[in-house]
Amino acid sequence: MQLNLPEKLHTLAQKADFPLYVVGGAVRDALANLPASPDLDLCAPASAEKFSSLAAQCGLEVNGVYKNTGTVNLTADDKKIEFTSFRTDTYRRGEHAPCAVEFTGDITADARRRDFKCNAVYYDIKEGTLCDPLGGEADIRARILETTRPAEEVFSEDGLRLMRLARFAAQLGFSPTAACRAGARANAELIGKISAERIFAELLQILHADEKYGRRYAHYDGLKMLDETDVLRYILPELAAGKGMAQRSDFHDHDVLEHSLRTCRYADHSIRLAALLHDAGKPAAFAQTGKFYGHDVLGEEIARAILERLKAPKKTTELVCRLTRLHMYDLDGKTRESKIRAFIVNNYDVYEPLLLLKQADFSGCKDDLSVCPTVIKWEGIRKRMQAEGAPFTLKELAVRGGDLRGIVAAQKIGDVLQKLLLFCAQDGRRNQRDALLQEAARLAEEEHNG
Repeated sequence: MQLNLPEKLHTLAQKADFPLYVVGGAVRDALANLPASPDLDLCAPASAEKFSSLAAQCGLEVNGVYKNTGTVNLTADDKKIEFTSFRTDTYRRGEHAPCAVEFTGDITADARRRDFKCNAVYYDIKEGTLCDPLGGEADIRARILETTRPAEEVFSEDGLRLMRLARFAAQLGFSPTAACRAGARANAELIGKISAERIFAELLQILHADEKYGRRYAHYDGLKMLDETDVLRYILPELAAGKGMAQRSDFHDHDVLEHSLRTCRYADHSIRLAALLHDAGKPAAFAQTGKFYGHDVLGEEIARAILERLKAPKKTTELVCRLTRLHMYDLDGKTRESKIRAFIVNNYDVYEPLLLLKQADFSGCKDDLSVCPTVIKWEGIRKRMQAEGAPFTLKELAVRGGDLRGIVAAQKIGDVLQKLLLFCAQDGRRNQRDALLQEAARLAEEEHNG
C-alpha cells in the first residue's frame, strides 16, 4: 500500500510521543488501488492543543484549532489536512453535528464512532503499519459497505450518512450490505434534519460521482441508491412522484422517474442537474389534467421551487429552469426552419447546454445512444447560418446602438437591435451596415405609423 504523505508529517510522527494515524478515505483508496485522495484525515490519542503545537514546530501551517471537538485544520504541501483526537460522539437523533464529544485513548472506540468500516482503517505513519479494529480492510477487498455498528443505530444518529451511503456506493462501486440498505431505508426521513445546503452539496457530488474515480454511470448508481433507500422521496418528492407513472410505450421504455434518472445517466456532466429535473413537472401535470401536456411550463416552476428549497446558487437555478422550460421545443421535428433560426438566436446563450439536454433526454427514452434527430436538424440549421455569416449575438451585429441615433427613438434602440438580430437570423447576408440602417429606419417608421 502506497500513501503519498508530506515529509513534514513523517517528521511530526517521529517526534510525537503518541502514535499518529492516517484514517478514512486516503487509507481506503490506497487499499482499493484507487487514485490518491488530495486531502488527508489524521487522528491520534492526543489533544488538539498538543498536536497543533507539535505540528507548528514541524513546519505545518495550522489554520484552526477547535478544542471542543478535538479538531485541527492544517496545510502541508498544498494538501488540506484535518486532525481529530480519538473520541466518541453523542447525537441528537438525525442531526449531523454531535451534541456531545468525549475524548478517549481507545482506537476501537474511535473507529466505532465512524460511519462505514471501510472508512475506519488506520495507518500508523511512524511504524508504517495498518491498524484495523473493525475489519474494514476485508470490506475494501470485498468492495462492500457495512456500518461500524448496527445500521439502524448508525443512520439514526446522523441523517447525512444517508446521502454519504449513496455517494460512496456510487463513487467507489462498493455494494452496501442488505442490513446497511435496510438501516438506511428505516431512517430515510431523518434526512429532513439535515440543512438544505449540505443536502445540495451531497447531491452535486452524487451527480458527478463518475468523475471521482472514472466509474462510468456512477452518478446513476448513486441516484438509484437514493431511490432504493427512500431518501429520494424526502429530498425530491416532486421527482419521486413519477415512480411507477407509465408513459407512452412508443416513445418510452421507462416510467417518469426512471426516465429522469436515465436522462441524467446519459447527460454530459455540465447539465446533470437539469437532466435530473427536466421532467419534474410531469407528475404534477398528470395530477391536474391526466396528461403530461404543459409539463415543461409547470416544470420550470417546480424546478425553481426545488432549487430554491435546496438553496442552490441563483445562476444554477436560472439555467436549470430555463432548460426545463425549453426542452420540449421542436419535439416532433416539424417546426419550420425560420422559427428554429429565430429560436437559436433568442436562446443562443443556452443553446449548447440545451443541445446536450436534448441529447440526454432522447437517450433516456429508450437507452438509444445515437445522435438525437433534433440535434442533427438544429446543428444543420446553425451551420447554414454560420456559412451565411449570420450574427448570433448583438456583438456580431454590423451596427451598434450609437449607429441608430437619429433614426430610432433612444428608448427603442435596444428593441430595434434585437429585431435586427432576428432579421439577420433569417439570412446572414443581411448583416451589412447599410442594409441594417435601412431596416432600422423601416422599423422606426412602422412604429411611428402604428
